[in-house]
Amino acid sequence: MSSVPTPPRIVKICLYGPESVGKTTLARQLAEEYQTVFVPEVSRDMVFTNDFSREDIIRIGYAQTKAVEAAEQQANRILFCDTDLITTQIYSAVYLHEIPPVLYELEQRIQYDQYVLLTIDVPWIADGLRDLGERRQEMMDRFRDELDRRSISYVLVSGSFPERIEQVRKIADKLLLTD
Repeated sequence: MSSVPTPPRIVKICLYGPESVGKTTLARQLAEEYQTVFVPEVSRDMVFTNDFSREDIIRIGYAQTKAVEAAEQQANRILFCDTDLITTQIYSAVYLHEIPPVLYELEQRIQYDQYVLLTIDVPWIADGLRDLGERRQEMMDRFRDELDRRSISYVLVSGSFPERIEQVRKIADKLLLTD
């Protein structure tokens, strides 16, 4: 009797933090270096202003979750994610002053092996959608508080882009060695 081989486990790293801390750039570069895929922030392709609705944020939540699940099928041992559903919840609270309960349900579908909280010690860069530059410390505190409230462990990463990428490389290498 033959058994169906178990697909290899994919290590998932969530690059996490407020806007303009380098999540997308890090995810893209690390995916290239590790010859794998990364999951971008899908909301960037779904909303073009910060005037969005409850229905929009729910669509974003489903799309982000599906993007991670699909990328897991294509990843080569490791998957770098440029956001998560906690982030979607934070922005829902900031812009809509509510968090649709389905976002908490979607959060439970994806478990990350490591959260990397990127600090705000790099310049804030406006891009047309980012508009919380004057609230960076408040947002940083909010991101950290959400992880602490859930008892999710994280590694705090700071410094220049080369320093950040080196720190995340070390985290990724350690996770791959222990897997």
